[in-house]
Amino acid sequence: MSVLKAILVAFEVLLLFNLLIFVHELGHFLAARWRGLKVDRFAIWFGKPLWKKKINGVEYVLGTIPAGGYVSLPQMATMEAIEGKGESSGQPLPPISALDKIIVAFAGPLFSFLLAVAFAFVVMIVGRPVSDTETTTKIGYVVKGGPADEAGLRPGDIILSVDGKPVSKFGGMGDSVTWRIVRSEGEVVPVKVARVENGVTNILTLNPAPTKEPTKIWERKSLRKIQIAPSHKLIIGDLATNGPAMNAGLQPGDVIKSVNAKEFYHFEGLEDYVDSHTNETLVLNCERKGQPLEVKVKPEIPLSPADAKASLGILSWEDKWSLSHPGAIEQVTASVNAMLDTFGALFARHSDIKPQHLGGAVKIMDVYYRLFSSEEGWRLAIWFSVLMNVNLALLNMLPIPVLDGGHIVLAIIEGIRRKPISSRVISVIQTGCAAALIIFMVYIAFYDVQDLPWKRAKENKDKPADVRFAPKPAKT
Repeated sequence: MSVLKAILVAFEVLLLFNLLIFVHELGHFLAARWRGLKVDRFAIWFGKPLWKKKINGVEYVLGTIPAGGYVSLPQMATMEAIEGKGESSGQPLPPISALDKIIVAFAGPLFSFLLAVAFAFVVMIVGRPVSDTETTTKIGYVVKGGPADEAGLRPGDIILSVDGKPVSKFGGMGDSVTWRIVRSEGEVVPVKVARVENGVTNILTLNPAPTKEPTKIWERKSLRKIQIAPSHKLIIGDLATNGPAMNAGLQPGDVIKSVNAKEFYHFEGLEDYVDSHTNETLVLNCERKGQPLEVKVKPEIPLSPADAKASLGILSWEDKWSLSHPGAIEQVTASVNAMLDTFGALFARHSDIKPQHLGGAVKIMDVYYRLFSSEEGWRLAIWFSVLMNVNLALLNMLPIPVLDGGHIVLAIIEGIRRKPISSRVISVIQTGCAAALIIFMVYIAFYDVQDLPWKRAKENKDKPADVRFAPKPAKT
């Protein structure tokens, strides 16, 4: 990616991320104005101000730490330890009713939820790019010696259910193969598959024992997997210069249907087959722009890297994308269910999912950056924003002091008692919970930083990027 494009993508990420925060805080701000509350400050992000301006008694601020935002409402709760002193610090202010506090606190999550609905309608109209690997439940590749292989799962099997629950897609949250495996808690995971043999469909239930990759103490613990990959079309991407595939006349965009009359569902399976047939001429049945094409090609071991296996010289494969137009209610419902599933897994007794597996502001911005960097990225970013706004709404409704849900709980207690809770007590509770929340955010950010592109690139710096084949004599 060029420097100019990287800067543009970064700007798009900041713009959209700020929009999510701004709309949430705007809900609090407008509700506070409506109910006649004193507003000292409207801040996006924390830390030392990059910009600030006072308009009609309200100080508007853009901070330096991209981790949220706030509206300073001294009649709701004093948060000077986090927000800093405002215009009303130390001044007596008229009390407000418990109902006013509930309305103002609830307005933020409400605006986030409404923004999620608005984004969902946009996605419904413009569409969301979906790859074939995302929607299928057919197994494309089974890692040799892995849990699925030992249990008897095969490429071409169609997964019907995992852990007794139906699946409709391979990846993502909800009713997906990957999530059902990650979310499972037993020593084995029942997997029901449909297998076609000799024209007859058999329904089988296998019980692979999931495995986890070893991790270092400072890394996120790996999650359960049975080592399978989804089926996808074998669409050729880049070809190596002087490689067998290029010399045989194959081109980017060609689709490999079969090799020696054997069908493959994943490029890893094809590469394993090629490596085991090094000295044979393979017959590839392909498709080019809808027309059948037969190509004969002999695998070759490249000059580099030194440990390379026999190859056709196909460097990358293309995904087949289509536009899906899910309904707005369907998207919002799926986002709510994903959130509830995550919390269910987080608090399940035997679940492997822990707080360290959650993502914070760093992770969210990294995901946005990768989405915007991809083709049709703006569509994916809008779709992802539906989930983010639903998460923002629901997380803030948790009954934890300093969050909106905590404000609502305290206001309800105040209404039942028919007298305000001591401002000193509220200040201690709010400040303590805010400090704990900041510590937790730093804890999550520690793991998020390890997933950033520069970190991944540094870890892979010693891996050879080039695949080179010996030059071929010119044809006469």
